[in-house]
Amino acid sequence: MFPLSVKGAKTSRRGKVLVGPVDLELDGQGTCVVIGPNGAGKTSLLRLLHGAARLNSGQINWACSTEAAHHDQTFVFQRPVMLRRSVEDNLIYPLRMRGMARKQAKALAADWAERVGLQDMLRRPAPVLSGGEQQKLALARALIVAPKLVFLDEPCASLDGRAMREIEEILQEARAGGTRLILSTHDMGQAKRLADTVVFMFQGQVHEHSPAEPFFAQPETSRAAAFLRGDIVE
Repeated sequence: MFPLSVKGAKTSRRGKVLVGPVDLELDGQGTCVVIGPNGAGKTSLLRLLHGAARLNSGQINWACSTEAAHHDQTFVFQRPVMLRRSVEDNLIYPLRMRGMARKQAKALAADWAERVGLQDMLRRPAPVLSGGEQQKLALARALIVAPKLVFLDEPCASLDGRAMREIEEILQEARAGGTRLILSTHDMGQAKRLADTVVFMFQGQVHEHSPAEPFFAQPETSRAAAFLRGDIVE
């Protein structure tokens, strides 16, 4: 699946360029955190790489076929989309879509519900869960199919500190298990805790891509340095 090579990739909507042109090389290890000011194009970049946004020009090349790459990746949205069914049914759904027998899917759903602390809520309707519970369910639903890559768009936005810590623990466990994570966040504390590499975006373009430690210690670009100081980036 990796490396992922992006060359001159661009996506636009109604004549407005949302992201691009982007040149980027990503390997298959660890957690890549995408940061930048509001409107920098973080979500659009994730959607473009995932295939949810139209590639208007340029190339996005996986080490395998595009079809195989899409099969082995999932996406967790900032506001999770819940099926109007039980927690169990939400977890079973992607497994059944991939042809797994219902009995096996139910067993795996119970296992993942326990992993994310939802074992007592399997029969509860998913739409009535709290924000933190829905996000944990969305993560479990994304990870239950054993993807090689998960995209996450602001996975902890609007969550309290406890819920954020629980989500981060799930992400760290997934990373330790070999799942590649590419996520956007506006929380610099979270970025520092999770990132192995950082992509800094500004006005729809990648301005910096580097390992996390040197980036946070001494970014190479003045815009990235200003962003980390909390200044307005122009």
